[in-house]
Amino acid sequence: MGNYSTSFSSLVVFSRTDFNFPFPITSPISHLHLRKPPEVILSIRPALFSAKDLISSSLIMEGVGGEGSSTAAAALNQRRHEVSKLFQYYLDKSTPHALYRWIGTFALVFVYALRVYYIQGFYIITYGLGIYILNLLIGFLSPLVDPELEPTDGPMLPTKGSDEFKPFIRRLPEFKFWYAITKAFCVAFIMTFFSMFDVPVFWPILLCYWLVLFALTMKRQIMHMIKYKYIPFNIGKQTYKGKKPASSASSPRAD
Repeated sequence: MGNYSTSFSSLVVFSRTDFNFPFPITSPISHLHLRKPPEVILSIRPALFSAKDLISSSLIMEGVGGEGSSTAAAALNQRRHEVSKLFQYYLDKSTPHALYRWIGTFALVFVYALRVYYIQGFYIITYGLGIYILNLLIGFLSPLVDPELEPTDGPMLPTKGSDEFKPFIRRLPEFKFWYAITKAFCVAFIMTFFSMFDVPVFWPILLCYWLVLFALTMKRQIMHMIKYKYIPFNIGKQTYKGKKPASSASSPRAD
């Protein structure tokens, strides 16, 4: 250390309090021949403590930061779970009110149509929306068990009074059909606010193509109904009564 003549044993002064030794250690500082006061050597000890404290404080701050981020993530997940439960609660309450649900959906469709007409664009989004609704309509009009894939014994609907009543069970229930359509229109309406989805197309061609697809799909579905004798609507329990016996008027008894 330059002009200082020290020995390695002098460093014991600095490490004795930092480490717990099972035996006493003596320091021969009194035998050191220093040209300057020993405070120069002892000044290393606060420096060592400062570095140690700095490392400890940094580790503590990292732990506090990690705990804070995990707490924030847990609170966010909890809040998201509460919002999801609230949404599901009101969605379940709207299940029996089919008329009001469809009125709200038609209002949303009207708003979306006004939006597209006012902007004069986003026709490709509307075409994709129409194809998606057509696909949902096929599931709504189709039975849960397709007779072509799983043939059943006898007709789908009762034809005699002794037959058991068989209600029509859809492949896509009415509530899921309504929810899918409403969500699709909400997503399409939000997409109209982003210009990157406004692809320039000639909309009459898309309209004609969708009408052709709709006609062909409905023709195939109607032929399927006629072939397997089912109606995709429940009008109530059907009863079949025989012919009413002719009421014969009893002739008055002659006196």
